[in-house]
Amino acid sequence: MTEPRKNNEENIRGRNVLEDEQHKSIVTCFLEQLNDPLIFILFVAAAISMLLKEFSDMMIILAVILVNAVIGVIQEGKAQKALEALKEMTSPRAVVKRAGHIQEIAAADLIPGDIVCLEAGRQVPADLQLTSAVNLKIEEAALTGESLPVLKDIQKDNKAYMSTNVTYGRGEGVVTAIGMDTEIGKIARMIQNAPVETTPLQKRLADLGKVLSGVSVFLCVLLFLIAVLQKRDIMEMLITAISLAVAAVPEGLPAIVTMVLALSVSRMVRVNTIVKRLPSVETLGCVSVVCSDKTGTLTQNRMTVTRCYTDGRVCETNALHSAQDKDFLYGFTLCNDASLLEGSRIGDPTELALLDMGAAFGIVREELEQRMPRKNEISFDSARKMMSTLHQEGGKYLSYTKGSPDEVLERCSYIRINGKDLPMSRVHREKIQKTLKEFTGDALRVLALGMRTGVSGLKEEELIFIGMAGMADPVRPEAGKAVEEFRHAGVRTIMITGDRSDTAFAIAKELGIAEKPEQCMTGEELQKLGKSTLQKRLPNVRVFAHVSPEHKVRIVSALKEQGEIVAMTGDGVNDAPSLKAADVGIAMGMAGTDVAKNAADIVLTDDNFATITKAIAQGRSIYENIKKSVLFLLSSNFGEIITMLAAVAMGLAAPLKPSHILWINLITDSLPALALGVDEEDSRNYMNRPPRGKSESLFAGGGLSCTVFYGALIAMISTVAFLHLPIQIMLSQNMEFSLANLRLLFLNQEMLSRCQTYAFTVLGMSQLFHAIGMRDVERSLFTINHLKNKLMIAAFAIGIGLQLLVTEIPYFVTAFGTCALSGNEWIKLLVLAAMPLLAHELLIVFSGNGSKKLQESQEY
Repeated sequence: MTEPRKNNEENIRGRNVLEDEQHKSIVTCFLEQLNDPLIFILFVAAAISMLLKEFSDMMIILAVILVNAVIGVIQEGKAQKALEALKEMTSPRAVVKRAGHIQEIAAADLIPGDIVCLEAGRQVPADLQLTSAVNLKIEEAALTGESLPVLKDIQKDNKAYMSTNVTYGRGEGVVTAIGMDTEIGKIARMIQNAPVETTPLQKRLADLGKVLSGVSVFLCVLLFLIAVLQKRDIMEMLITAISLAVAAVPEGLPAIVTMVLALSVSRMVRVNTIVKRLPSVETLGCVSVVCSDKTGTLTQNRMTVTRCYTDGRVCETNALHSAQDKDFLYGFTLCNDASLLEGSRIGDPTELALLDMGAAFGIVREELEQRMPRKNEISFDSARKMMSTLHQEGGKYLSYTKGSPDEVLERCSYIRINGKDLPMSRVHREKIQKTLKEFTGDALRVLALGMRTGVSGLKEEELIFIGMAGMADPVRPEAGKAVEEFRHAGVRTIMITGDRSDTAFAIAKELGIAEKPEQCMTGEELQKLGKSTLQKRLPNVRVFAHVSPEHKVRIVSALKEQGEIVAMTGDGVNDAPSLKAADVGIAMGMAGTDVAKNAADIVLTDDNFATITKAIAQGRSIYENIKKSVLFLLSSNFGEIITMLAAVAMGLAAPLKPSHILWINLITDSLPALALGVDEEDSRNYMNRPPRGKSESLFAGGGLSCTVFYGALIAMISTVAFLHLPIQIMLSQNMEFSLANLRLLFLNQEMLSRCQTYAFTVLGMSQLFHAIGMRDVERSLFTINHLKNKLMIAAFAIGIGLQLLVTEIPYFVTAFGTCALSGNEWIKLLVLAAMPLLAHELLIVFSGNGSKKLQESQEY
């Protein structure tokens, strides 16, 4: 396949992707924003205003509806773009042969006629007609519902279908159909309108919305009844009641939460984490145990063969002899599925290290296979921990078996020393075991090699022991620090590996995961333990060594039964069950198979353990941001409700007009709440506290008291602003301070209008100040980097500007029934409106958090 032909085919047939359901038009999105019970209530209020010939109120209500709908469409569009970017990042890859070269490309770039290479762990990237299949098994449950993998045969069952997973063996096939022309594409057409996944938090907020809707109806009825009993203007109070009822429900909250979760995808990408499912963002903040693989995650995944044991001797790699150690070098090169051709490194890092060892002696697998072609193979699997290949050399056949030293050694009956195959004696086995212990004690990963000669078939028994290769994989320098950070954050780190226990313990001790060998448990020990015994020992275990994928599932299940929230890493095809079993499955983006990535909730693009620390910190930060937005909106709306109810219940004039309530809602329900939702102020601070419970309420940890306190404070200062002028007049004229006199003074429409302007201005601006303080209720404003949240600065400036608009521009002054304010009045009202910030600082001082947080910020 040449590049010009590929481009021509793409132009004709399109790309190899499944089409999304048709995107909604802007008009459809706009109409969906209007399809809400609260919006219907506002339309009723607008209609009533029109009947009363209050055209200014009608226009303001309709303008609020319009602006809210436009903001909703913009938010939905941004969220959709973020999710589309996520989908692009998680698109599968394919290994193909083009122009005689093997290369890895995006599966979307495949075209009919491409030759695709398949191996265990890969996802089939298009519909294929198989041209070769060696023990090839494909799991087709996504297409047929068949739970067991299907064994493929190029003579009978020679089709492979897009989106199915290779679980065993290898093969090649020619692309016959792509995109929507594939079998899975035909099914996709029928299920394009699948429901959008919602997170548990979104569901809880939806339930909260229903409760608040009930409360708003109750308030509406209560306010209306009070108006009737007090013989007020019924229609005016009806519109006021409707406006207040609408204000009681933060209708912008679901859109803000959805947008924050969607935009969090971009934040996670910046810390090398691709989130595949939105609920996992929320769950990340709850993780209490991280079960991590060793190779490539805690270590650098830069495998290098540093020490060898062959011909009865231990030597460095450069001390090997190409003639004397031919079978050692040939065996590890031929019993290998990795590739180094054309400078590309495709395959498992362990196998690549073995190819590097051969290449140092001028041995290239592809060239060697031309002289000794592979005739059969038994692919590697995690149960056997071995792989075997059969090769023809001239008229003879020989086989090589590579794998775990314990497994290979158990199947060896002979040992090659000085070119002679001798019966394997007890002394030989003891020497091999001693050497193996020395290798693993130095944290080397060890693979053994056995072979059979003069054979006609492939068997893994009566092998000749050829030797062992010890590979060094240095620990990641940042992994130890990450383990320590997890300890401070109340997160336990457990290493789970297929390596021997002494190798695993050496790495775990270096990283600070384990301190003594008693904290290690092998897969064999685990197999023998009953459920109750495992539960007793589990809290003290830090390392699980020599385990199988089945063991991983059992470990995850046991931890979850103890109430832990478990994150599990994995990269192999057999890791998929444990990734699915964990609360958060984490796949490796570089070394991980397609099967593992598909089963996971998130993917690490750098395969780095320290990235999990950053991801959990971001997960905690994102949840806290959503919580801040919710508490801010509820406390602000609570302040509006108390302000109105208190005044009306006392028989006073309403402190706010319907247009004022809706205008304040417009200012605070959009930009400030969103600014809190995307705040990036020191997410690492959240790693100095234990993880929250998965079902923890948004009002836990002082959330309810925060809502009530700030809501009451906002109501109090708004009421003070409303009553400021009448009280001043009563004091200056020595009038008796009474509700009757207040009602009398409010009969003056000019006085009432100015008082309502005061209350309107203070209520709106106090919520903007409150938003600044809500960035961190445990830290002083003087320790927060305000420049980190430019959206909050913009939201505050726009909010103040809009408030100036309705009090200083004549047209809007008339429309909203406000009064122009003098500079002196603005200063007084700004000071009063800033009371939430003063309260914030006083609470920090009295709680003792001020000096503590200041010290922490200086340390950072």
